[in-house]
Amino acid sequence: MASEVHHGDCLTVSRSLGGESVDLVYVDPPFFTQKNHSLTTRDRTTKFEFSDEWNSRTEYLEFLRLRLREFRRLLKATGSIFFHCDTNASHHIRCLLDEVFGETMFRSEIIWHYRRWSNSQCSPLASHQTLFFYSKTDAYQYHQLFDDYSPSTNVDQILQRRRRDEHGKSVYARNDDGQVVNDGHKNGVPISDVWDIPYLNPKAKERVGYPTQKPILLLERIISLVTLPGDMVLDPFAGSGTTLVAAQLLGRDAIGMDVSLDAVELVRKRLIDPVKTTSELLRKGRESYVQSDDISLAYLHGIKFVPVQRNRGIDALLNSAPGENPILLRVQRHGESLSAAAELLYAAGRSKQPATLVLIATQSQHPDGLFSMFPPDVLVVNSVAEELHQRLADREIRIF
Repeated sequence: MASEVHHGDCLTVSRSLGGESVDLVYVDPPFFTQKNHSLTTRDRTTKFEFSDEWNSRTEYLEFLRLRLREFRRLLKATGSIFFHCDTNASHHIRCLLDEVFGETMFRSEIIWHYRRWSNSQCSPLASHQTLFFYSKTDAYQYHQLFDDYSPSTNVDQILQRRRRDEHGKSVYARNDDGQVVNDGHKNGVPISDVWDIPYLNPKAKERVGYPTQKPILLLERIISLVTLPGDMVLDPFAGSGTTLVAAQLLGRDAIGMDVSLDAVELVRKRLIDPVKTTSELLRKGRESYVQSDDISLAYLHGIKFVPVQRNRGIDALLNSAPGENPILLRVQRHGESLSAAAELLYAAGRSKQPATLVLIATQSQHPDGLFSMFPPDVLVVNSVAEELHQRLADREIRIF
């Protein structure tokens, strides 16, 4: 496999390439954000930046139109283009792609979904970007990929073959004896047009400090869908070089272009020693990170709280006033001593500058003298159930 990286405007560089020589074009241009984007590497030695400011939307679309015509010329008859954009101009770009490639060459609008945290606007948190998938002709390559079955899928749905009856309804296929026909090996569920792929976090190994860097996992999926090993992939806005790295890892040839010499040098450096972040989220699934104890959290019914995952000592955060230090809470487990629960809570919460640490006692306690042994920041509160047991016991009333 071979990769080439060219310094220059992709319009000029593309015109130097022969027609029908590329199997996939991945276009990740400026998004019409009307901003200058910059980011410094973790070691503070390099700053990458590019301008995404335009005089008008018309200027931006004409910039894309000229280049898309060239990209179409470069595509083989079996080739495809994936255009990456966001809400700033996606509605205009869809029309532009219809114009250049033809409305009938539209294959899919893919939503790349991810989780983000910050949101300073008075609107829903932006957590997706769009990939428009077009082919050059109807004879395009497509290699189906599969996801795992949903946890709600029953075994019959996996094992048994389906067919359409005379009314077009999906039913289980049956043989001449009326027995359900099994379908043999199943690959899973064909991937949908919503891709849940994590956004690169700031500490990811493959992070190179380039603004708008995309994860290798995203590009690997695109490349695998419409190319085979040995095919040619083109990224005319190479940026951080993720497309070329993904192509190299998958055994494809690739051509990258960028007007920034710093970006070109970055791509060449990444190709020498490609680094890919492994996503534990995708490997394990989001459900595996849900570790809150529903039985314990039931003791907080009626209180506004936020469950805490992946923490041995803290079960929840109590809602406090904006700007105030957090109130961290733990519920005593069945068979766990109050002192052990207090130590776990204190160890997990003391570095987080809490307003207080609250421990919910759920079981009959040792004599009051033990309470003086607790860390001073831990406030012990009886649960409703425990309080009820104690009050009834004071009146010598027993419940079973």
